[in-house]
Amino acid sequence: MLSVKKHGVILEKTNNSFENKGAFNPAIMQEGNTVHILYRAVREGNFSSVGYCKLKGPMKVVERYKEPIFYPEKSYEHQGIEDPRITKIKDTYYLTYSAYDGINVFGAYATSKDLQTFDRKGIITPKFTFEEYSQLIKLNFEKINLMHLMFYNLFIRYKIADIMKDKIYIWDKNLVFFPEKIKGKFAVLHRLYPSIQILYFNDISELTVEFWKEYISNLQKHIVLIPKYKHENGHIGAGCPPIKTAKGWLIIYHSAQLTQEGYIYHACAALLDLKNPTMLISRLKQPLFSPIEPWELKGSVNNVVFPSGTALFDDELYIYYGAADSRVAVASINIHELLNELKI
Repeated sequence: MLSVKKHGVILEKTNNSFENKGAFNPAIMQEGNTVHILYRAVREGNFSSVGYCKLKGPMKVVERYKEPIFYPEKSYEHQGIEDPRITKIKDTYYLTYSAYDGINVFGAYATSKDLQTFDRKGIITPKFTFEEYSQLIKLNFEKINLMHLMFYNLFIRYKIADIMKDKIYIWDKNLVFFPEKIKGKFAVLHRLYPSIQILYFNDISELTVEFWKEYISNLQKHIVLIPKYKHENGHIGAGCPPIKTAKGWLIIYHSAQLTQEGYIYHACAALLDLKNPTMLISRLKQPLFSPIEPWELKGSVNNVVFPSGTALFDDELYIYYGAADSRVAVASINIHELLNELKI
């Protein structure tokens, strides 16, 4: 049985106006003994920006900014820059996030050379209404898990979108770059409900309407993981940036379990093929860890552990996660123990 250690909370909200309602869902970048944390900071009114702090070692906070390091500037993100992740490819940092305009959520990213200044690259996920997406996803019928069809069909059947008509679009969230190019292209995990898919591209100019029509019409070819177990019966989504190991890409992802009391969010793990990440090597049949501690059970959203970054110290893999949509907490596990558990 896997032994996961819960180390507790390392960041919470403060009296600073930009984070007086929450500090959670951290992006993590490890550089030697230093861990940079770029976390979702929420202020009154559910407006989100990105805060920054620095750790010495896996958990000791040595610096924390009193102002956001990255904040909404564009109309597509004016309500919030949410749930950041960060990956370094060569000498460039790639910060992905959910851009929220108050109605819609799109996946966007920015780049940086120093983790202090950021160059926005914009939205890279599709922009289709629920009806448009429903028509495209139906082209996968008999080739794809029916969960992909049911949600959007219900949305159309009960005319939920009629209230907003053409103003409401499908949500594509949980963008995470792989730390190196695959097949010569950028590789990005993302989540069109309810599974995890992979996107390849050289330049964002390629991601046209026609590109996305073709992509969604053949979505089954791009799926990395589909919900399979009881604790995944709601949906799953990419979590931490993939970790390259000799055995494959180790991914720590989240799952949402629908219960009578509402959703419970778990941390999960899987191993993907190094050359072709759509090939699943193995996945845990049970959650890696679940919300059982007080700081995970009660908060802005109860019963949530939301893994979004890792750091490796010796053989101990530290997993940083949002707890109850309110605070940043840390868990750890021996990486070899985890990889052995994922062996075929």
